[in-house]
Formats: sequence, structure tokens, C-alpha cells
Amino acid sequence: MAAESKAKVIPLHGNSSRSSAARRAAARSDSARRHPSVLADPGSRASAEQIAAVVREIDQRRSGASGQSAADTGPSELVKGIAAVSEFIRTRMTGAYPVDEFGFDPHITNAIFLPLLRTFFRSWFRVEVSGIENLPADGAALVVANHAGVLPFDGLMTQVAVHDHHPGNRDLRLLAADLVFDLPMVGQAARKAGHTLACTTDAHRLLANGELTAVFPEGFKGLGKNFKDRYKLQRFGRGGFVSAALRAQAPIVPCSIVGSEEIYPMMADVKLLARLLGLPYFPVTPLFPLAGPLGLVPLPSKWHIQFGEPIETTDYDESAADDPMVTFELTDQVRETIQHTLYQLLAGRRNMFFG
Repeated sequence: MAAESKAKVIPLHGNSSRSSAARRAAARSDSARRHPSVLADPGSRASAEQIAAVVREIDQRRSGASGQSAADTGPSELVKGIAAVSEFIRTRMTGAYPVDEFGFDPHITNAIFLPLLRTFFRSWFRVEVSGIENLPADGAALVVANHAGVLPFDGLMTQVAVHDHHPGNRDLRLLAADLVFDLPMVGQAARKAGHTLACTTDAHRLLANGELTAVFPEGFKGLGKNFKDRYKLQRFGRGGFVSAALRAQAPIVPCSIVGSEEIYPMMADVKLLARLLGLPYFPVTPLFPLAGPLGLVPLPSKWHIQFGEPIETTDYDESAADDPMVTFELTDQVRETIQHTLYQLLAGRRNMFFG
């Protein structure tokens, strides 16, 4: 038998698989040493700089995968939202927020109420605002506006208009009917949003404190009027708002609102049912009550809120507030100004839903 010959195996390449496995093991070991869970181990003594370095590395890898640099990648909207909610809860729990004598809570108003109302203001009613420069930068003023729409959306939209369009982001304090504050939860929310009773005493106190105050003198007569009477101003009461402005020497700013009449076109008022329920009126609209809860959704009419030139009251002395002739004259002047402006805005409107 021939001698057995041994073949020589000549390696063409190095043992790459073994070396690559060693490299992966080293990388895993290095990753483990730098992983946040290891750094956060109570037994370790990782510094804040080490933890921050690991977090930056993770962010860089994520941003690199998406083709963006770490400097261009900010916190996600979800992270911002969680941070905002956490800060809101912390502030509410610690009580580190101001509340004035009327119960106005700016913290909850800016965090909850105004963001909710902005959905209607921007997307549903698409409100246009003009004449905002006629509102004072600071100090008291009395905004007097027309009232309509079955539910007082006009007051809430005016509040958003002033806060979001005024250079100083001023808060508008509404004077509302007693019924609002008698309703469970609604009254408390109205107080926290900065609103109070529509009476001469509260109006004077707000104006004396330098607040921007709004009143709707038509009251329920304006809110509950029939659709065929839209944009026809009702009686402005006894002029109590004028007396408050005269006492505080605050300018009166006429405000005309177009679009509120169409959100709930009121075809009839069931007076008997209204009396049984203790309501000022029971509206019948094209969708309510036939469509049930769906009828409570306002129609998306196009709105325009215009603030007119202020009527100064500094030329009157203190006794003018108790003079019925002066208050009647100013009340009539404000009413005529608002009515004339409404007609002008309506003349330039092509369609109630598209403006």
C-alpha cells in the first residue's frame, strides 16, 4: 500500500468569522458598559455627563437613520404634550397659580378653556377679526356687542378674538346672566374663565380694576329672537352698562358680530315648555329637537367680529352716571353704531357659510 500522503491546506483568507465574532462580542460588552440601564444601577457611580452622553448617542443614531442631524431634531409633539400635562398637574397640585376676587383662574383658562374654544374659532366658524387696535393696550374699557345664536357662542368667540389678536393678549371678562351661574359645572367654569354676573356693581368693580370687560345688553331677547329678525338689535335695557363706564371713566367700544345668528336658526319658541323647564325660551331649529343631540352642533357659519372706535367718557363728570338723559343718549349712540356696522358687514358678505 502506498504511503499515505497528507494534503496541505493553504488558507486563502484569515479566519474572518472568528475575528468578526470577537469584534461583535467586544461591541456588546462596550454597549453594555455604556447602556443607560447599567449607568442607572444603584451600585454604579455613573455621572450625569455619562448618562447625557449615552442619550445623545441614542438620539444621533435615531436621527442618522432618518437622515437628519441631531441638532435639527427637536422633541416630538408627544413628548411636548406629556411635558405640558405633567407641568399642568404639578402646578394644580401645588396651588402655584393666581385666582382673583371673582374666581378668575388664568392658568386653567389658558391651558384648557382657550385651546378648546380655538377649535371652533379657527376651524369651525373661521372667525375674522378687525378693529382690534381700538382696544386699549392696558387699562379698563367696556366692550358692548350684539347678542344672538340661542347659545352664547358669540361671547366665547369674542373672548378668544381679544386674547389671540390683541398685541397684549388681554383677557376679556364677560358679564353673563344669572342663569349661567345657576347651572351645575357651567357656573363654576364661567367663574374660572373670568366671567361674572351682568350687574352694574360687578361691571364697575371690573372696570375699576382696569379690566377689559364685555357686556351684551340685549340679553335673552337677543339670544332667543326668531331667525326672521336676525341682525335687528333688540332693546338695550336701562343703560346700566353706560353708568358703570361713566363711573370708571372707561371708554365704550362698540362691537359688531356677524355669523352668530346662523349657528342655530330659531324657527319657533315653545313658551309653555320653556316655562315648565324654567328657561327663558325653548328653541325649535331645523335640527333641534328633531335630530336629538345632533341638533346641538352649531352650523359652521362664517364669522366676522369688528371692534369699532371707542366712545370716550372722560368728558363727563361723576354725576353723569346717575343722569338718565346722559345714559339714555350714550346707550342709543352705542346701539346705533353697532346696528349700522352690522348692516355694513352684511352688505359685504356673499354667503353665510363662506363669507
